[in-house]
Amino acid sequence: MWRRASHLLRTAAAAATTTHRLPHPPPPLPLAPRVPPASSSYATAAAAAAATATATARAPRTVGTLLRLNDLRDNPGARKQKTRKGRGIGSGKGKTAGRGHKGQKARGTARFGFEGGQTPLRRRLPRRGFKNRFSLTFQPCGLGKIAKLINAGKIDSSELITMKTLKETGAIGKQIKDGIRLMGRGAEEIKWPIHLEVSRTTARAKAAVEAAGGTVRLVYYNKLGFRALLKPEWFEKKGRLLPKAARPPPKQRDKVDSIGRLPAPTKPLPFTPEELEFAAKREAAHVPA
Repeated sequence: MWRRASHLLRTAAAAATTTHRLPHPPPPLPLAPRVPPASSSYATAAAAAAATATATARAPRTVGTLLRLNDLRDNPGARKQKTRKGRGIGSGKGKTAGRGHKGQKARGTARFGFEGGQTPLRRRLPRRGFKNRFSLTFQPCGLGKIAKLINAGKIDSSELITMKTLKETGAIGKQIKDGIRLMGRGAEEIKWPIHLEVSRTTARAKAAVEAAGGTVRLVYYNKLGFRALLKPEWFEKKGRLLPKAARPPPKQRDKVDSIGRLPAPTKPLPFTPEELEFAAKREAAHVPA
């Protein structure tokens, strides 16, 4: 009798515990938006697909007004899975993995330009000409343009006209390349003495400047020297000192009067007797017989 009473008490306690601890009801599923009726079957199918996609896409859960970090995800279709090759015939890329049967393309790759053993195109075509490594490109600048800039007040004729002056006033293009060649175009417009420092000059231009009482000095700058001449602030920004002017290579020593000065000079440098003698020999060598 006591055994039956204890069994009844245990049953009643279990029933009471079950009634007090009921499980939480599952969250309600999002309702599918109402789709207005469409006239065509295609529109009806598209609207139904859109409604299904909206219903199946789980909305990110929020805590108040904040979004949970564990619910952050990319938009649908933002990431495309990589094609896994050689993973069974059911994938469509199994066995040969899209390479087909046998052949060079199925086994590996050939080097660029290989044509199966025959003479490639790069060897069949003839070679024409060559590229001179010692060629120099000079920007032309006529005396007529310099005269116009002087008349416009952009160039001071009483100061030394350097290649930096011509570059800043727009007498030449943006790229100075290997220097400036002074041309004789508009030589009749030079009626006052001017002093120039350029890389090269023609005989007509030099004669016109000297006839007006001016001088033309041929100076040499290398690539680093041109940077120091045109943009000295670049070295100051980098915390570097201006480089020393480089000496011309052996093939250009007889084509210049002196080494270019750094920073950009403002006063003309008078010619020494040795420089005048050397310039006379150079001009005599270029005079046709």
